[in-house]
Amino acid sequence: MTGPDKNTPFPLPHYGRLCFLKNIITNPNIIVGDYTYYDDFEDVHNFEKNVKYHFDFIGDKLFIGKFCMIASDVTFIMNGGNHLTDALTSYPFAIFGHGWEKAMEGRSYPSKGDTHIGNDVWIGHRATIMPGVRVGDGAIIASHAVVTKDVEPYTVVAGNPAREVKKRFSDEKIQKLLEIRWWDWEIDKITRNVQHLTGNDLDLIK
Repeated sequence: MTGPDKNTPFPLPHYGRLCFLKNIITNPNIIVGDYTYYDDFEDVHNFEKNVKYHFDFIGDKLFIGKFCMIASDVTFIMNGGNHLTDALTSYPFAIFGHGWEKAMEGRSYPSKGDTHIGNDVWIGHRATIMPGVRVGDGAIIASHAVVTKDVEPYTVVAGNPAREVKKRFSDEKIQKLLEIRWWDWEIDKITRNVQHLTGNDLDLIK
């Protein structure tokens, strides 16, 4: 057994509301790793609709690692939603033209850079990830959380703005998990170890 086919859009028979996400993405600025799945209450193609303010001319990217679990209605806010915050007004005059385009001469709208979601990250229902955030491997984002800053690996965060609730494991165990990077193993090794990966004893990993 080698596990499910990572290149199939819908890995569950007769169920079209869960997909291996990379296989349905059309936007080249959204990069998704193998086996990451998205589950939507209505239509998995809502995922790209929920990546907001993602304009080609800005060029920012959304990176999502392998083996992530993304629930319905998760929203990613990209840099196209940013406005000036240190000016007299945050109104975006320049986008309307007709003489207003000069409003941004010599200036630029703020950008937080690309958004990075690590591997083995669980993002709960209706969570929101703000621009430029980095979510570490193994993190858990609670339902309805609003993530405004980076999340450390194997950390659970919740709330608005999201705050650390707890670490999933000891610092020593987290370090070992980050070293073995199980999501990068060959699929046959993952398949041999699935029962151990869903357990709690690292010493059983073969």
